Amino acid sequence: MTIEDAEPAQPAAGATPLPELRQISDARTLRALTHPVRIAILEALSLGGAMTATEAGEQIGESPTTCSFHLRQLAKYGFVEEAGGGKGRARPWRMTSIGMSLTASHDDPEAEIASAALARLIRERQLDRYRHWLETSSVYPRQWREAAADSQFMFYLTVEELEELNAELSDLLLTRYRDRLADPARRPAGSVPVELLLFSYPIALPPAAGDDGAPAGTG
Repeated sequence: MTIEDAEPAQPAAGATPLPELRQISDARTLRALTHPVRIAILEALSLGGAMTATEAGEQIGESPTTCSFHLRQLAKYGFVEEAGGGKGRARPWRMTSIGMSLTASHDDPEAEIASAALARLIRERQLDRYRHWLETSSVYPRQWREAAADSQFMFYLTVEELEELNAELSDLLLTRYRDRLADPARRPAGSVPVELLLFSYPIALPPAAGDDGAPAGTG
């Protein structure tokens, strides 16, 4: 499941439109999504395609009854829909979008709190998978171990430069391989799900500015 904090990149003229990310900003929807079972179901559907409640339960280690309830709740808020065929718990469900984009800042304090809680839940799950990779990487073929990367960079940037850098990276990542998530036929032989986490954030507060926009204390 793709999680982004930026607007999805637009396809080049004449290209096949890529599946859209769903923009989420209201507190009610954010709170409804902030549940570990619901996030786990969405992750399973994004990787495995349409699933019944029983199949989803087998993937995430929950009962069909639990998954059936949470699938209905996800459908209520428009995150999943019936894929057609089957009845009851034998109905397959699929995602309605390729992922979601969370608004980084909100005018509504409740939405701000709900967005932060959802982001923490999602990031903890992602970091748990990273920790699992560190603990189990030795069982992977050497070629995959060498292809995987673990990097950290430090820059001095203005806020405008940080926005530009994030936009450029998002454009690159969202246009290169995203179509393979929605269309398994586009996945080359030997490909496996690969998760790339990208964080960028200041580690110090900017200098206080005077009324003229210059740093405080300057003449």
